[in-house]
Amino acid sequence: MLAVLAPGQGSQKPGFLTPWLALPGAEARLRWWSVLAGVDLVHLGAEADAEEIRDTAKTQPLLVAAALLTAEQLPLDNANIFAGHSVGELAASALAGVLSAEAAVTLAGVRGREMAAACALEPTGMSAILGGDPDEVLAVIEAAGLHPANRNGAGQVVAAGSLTGLEKLAAAPPARARIISLQVAGAFHTPFMAPAEEALATIAAGVSTSAPTRPLLSNLDGTVVDHGPDMLQRLVQQVTAPVRWDLCMAALADRGVTAVIELAPAGTLAGLVKRTIKGIEIASVNTPDDLAAARDLIARHGSAPDQPLARIGDQL
Repeated sequence: MLAVLAPGQGSQKPGFLTPWLALPGAEARLRWWSVLAGVDLVHLGAEADAEEIRDTAKTQPLLVAAALLTAEQLPLDNANIFAGHSVGELAASALAGVLSAEAAVTLAGVRGREMAAACALEPTGMSAILGGDPDEVLAVIEAAGLHPANRNGAGQVVAAGSLTGLEKLAAAPPARARIISLQVAGAFHTPFMAPAEEALATIAAGVSTSAPTRPLLSNLDGTVVDHGPDMLQRLVQQVTAPVRWDLCMAALADRGVTAVIELAPAGTLAGLVKRTIKGIEIASVNTPDDLAAARDLIARHGSAPDQPLARIGDQL
């Protein structure tokens, strides 16, 4: 059984889309999506430096576009399940048939701009906690007045909230845990993002959805969502709700997934899955040179669905 994963913010690297621009139609696709996202995706993916692509308003549509662009080069008809981390859920929702590619990129542009604006309202941040007893980690986060914004599994939890709370966490970390301050604009996936959730909900209300043509996991609780409007509502709620990637990985294991393809820019989710699900085969798609290995996994681990997978550009 084959799962296809779309990465979230923080996975981007300068120039990571450059090799993809040589493929027929790729640059034109990105220029069309740039109009919808309100940012120059060709520039961001090929020319921008690390500082520029760290900007939330630019990073989020860039990552969604990158995942969709690389997915179009793969025969995903036989993929069995889709999931995305944070903003990557928009790409996964398009691949599973809930959204059109155009809707996913447009929503990513709105989401990024509005979350960046929410970050500017009050100084906040995020820190990764690596290791430690899981229950103690959550207790220390709560005691510092912070939120467990990302529960990524493999001994990794991301705390988010006020800078004062993050300083308190750094001064008194959980036993046997390491704290890493993250270079992000603010406290994503916490109540601090409420203005962004409200703004995204206003736009999402006009977006058409379809029922998923493949199982699609939700970051809210790791469950499979089979209703388009429900998934869209979850995508909006996810702006302020914690990312439960640990539950998504548990769902992959429970469903008997034997292989995973992580779309570009790949590596982060592949690493988490490798440390969590033993014996799984993984293909990280970062350049066109990685497509052959991904196609091999599809041939060996995928299975034909009951109905054909809609091409991600077919919906309007």
